[in-house]
Amino acid sequence: MRFSRLLIPTTKETPNDATLASHIYLIRGGFIQSVGGSGLYNFLPLGKKVLDKVRAVVKDELDKANCQEVSLSFVTPASLWKESGRFEKYGKELLRFKDRKNNDFILGPTHEEMMVNLVKQTVKSYKQLPLNLYQINLKFRDEIRPRFGLMRGREFLMKDGYSFHTSTEDMEREFTFMEETYKKIFRRLGLDFRVVEADSGAIGGSGSKEFMVLADSGEDTIVVCDACDYGANIEAAVRKEKTCDEEAPEAVFAKFHTPNTKTIDELSEFFHVNPFYLVKTVAKKALYDEGESKIVLFALRGSDDLQEVKASNAVQANELVDVSEEELTKLGLVAGYMSPTIVPENVIVVLDNELKEASSMICGANEEEYHLIGNSFKGVEANYHDVISVQEGDLCVCCGEPLRYTKGIEAGHIFQLGTQYSEALGANFLDENGKSKPMVMGTYGIGVSRLLAAIIEQNHDDKGCIWTKASAPFDLHIIISNIKDEKQVALGEELYESLKAKGLDVLLDDRKERFGSKIKDYELLGVPHAVIIGKKLQDGTVEFVTRKEIVKESVLAENIMNLVEERML
Repeated sequence: MRFSRLLIPTTKETPNDATLASHIYLIRGGFIQSVGGSGLYNFLPLGKKVLDKVRAVVKDELDKANCQEVSLSFVTPASLWKESGRFEKYGKELLRFKDRKNNDFILGPTHEEMMVNLVKQTVKSYKQLPLNLYQINLKFRDEIRPRFGLMRGREFLMKDGYSFHTSTEDMEREFTFMEETYKKIFRRLGLDFRVVEADSGAIGGSGSKEFMVLADSGEDTIVVCDACDYGANIEAAVRKEKTCDEEAPEAVFAKFHTPNTKTIDELSEFFHVNPFYLVKTVAKKALYDEGESKIVLFALRGSDDLQEVKASNAVQANELVDVSEEELTKLGLVAGYMSPTIVPENVIVVLDNELKEASSMICGANEEEYHLIGNSFKGVEANYHDVISVQEGDLCVCCGEPLRYTKGIEAGHIFQLGTQYSEALGANFLDENGKSKPMVMGTYGIGVSRLLAAIIEQNHDDKGCIWTKASAPFDLHIIISNIKDEKQVALGEELYESLKAKGLDVLLDDRKERFGSKIKDYELLGVPHAVIIGKKLQDGTVEFVTRKEIVKESVLAENIMNLVEERML
């Protein structure tokens, strides 16, 4: 393509709302265009080329894995979401509307219901299973605060796939196979990534894994072990059970006067004990469908922090919110002195798993200025769950080595759904004995448009984008320094036509612009390689440039074609 004919509205100005490199460079490079600052974007020619190349890699690997592509309606009947139970649970990100006949619809943020409905109508027998269907289609989530460009927009291109099986074992086999297929996709795109255990969120299911592109700008905190392959989102991370070298406080069970000791730090100082031996009790309001709510007390060791997603899952809530001191008082709870053992009626108590069999603990007495000492949970039957947030330095559950935090961009997510949706929507099959059973499902997503941002977050410098080979808008960028120099133009045109004939996608900068401007545009656009035809042509040489780290090589003009073929074909 000739630069002079291509719509590339590059700019020096940084968008006011842009903070991430990907957002800045995709806008400045003319890849995308914001629509009214509302988390919506137009893809311009360069952006569409990159999007199509990424999409092609995803499709190619899925097709090799015997997945079948379909295309489902973007507009979804709300009745399907009501059947599945997600119409209320999904929250305000679900854009609901009525048509002229007053029927309820949504713009699909994900398509489990629609795909189950498709399969329900077409698959009847075990002989038609297993089946893996996917689409690469638009999605919409009404983000409360869209930001970071393509990283968290409201409308986005997503690959969502769904597999249907006769048994859990076969679904688990496909889940593992899809994990390996996804790894191939991310490797082909040239990304540094980690597969981590994850929370299933609003999708549901018994287990899930995320594909995290490692980047300092990532929104997700992930917990990794450098000694083994363990990795997990902070919302799903687990650790080896914690111990404490300091002695436990020895005391007979009693109520103890503890004035002005409302915090864990104050209590630790008062008793001169490690927070490991204190019980932290956190009150939350759990929100459910149709406006229902419950007050929950979460109890954990004072050395730990509550992980709210884990806590929410423990009580199967849609969301947890804080409780005011006034609300606590009305319920008979004393802020700063709450106890998991002295609790008013209608208040749920959840204990962290690591309190099982714990002894010599100190906790609140649910009475102003009093705590209970000598508490023991040995033999206590209670509602135990893992609700703690894993901290840096905690030990890996797999190998026992220290864990650390890093940042990642969620670019893919796969789930073991089981029969959650098939049972709700009546997607059954007849087995070998003619018995009707619900199909067992898996689901597999990739944020295709988000991948553009992820690639740039991982591959950029202070000058602009550095696209990977598989994602680049062009294979080679030919820059003619002086368009008035006939020799430069002749060589540029010859290279351009010859390399195109050999199958390379080439951008020829034939504009009547200053050489400095052309170089800045090359650095901004980030094509992996360039040939610069400039003044040195008088001496018979040109430059071959590798965009990453701006590596320049002087090459005889008569040898440049051979070099390009050697490096790129």
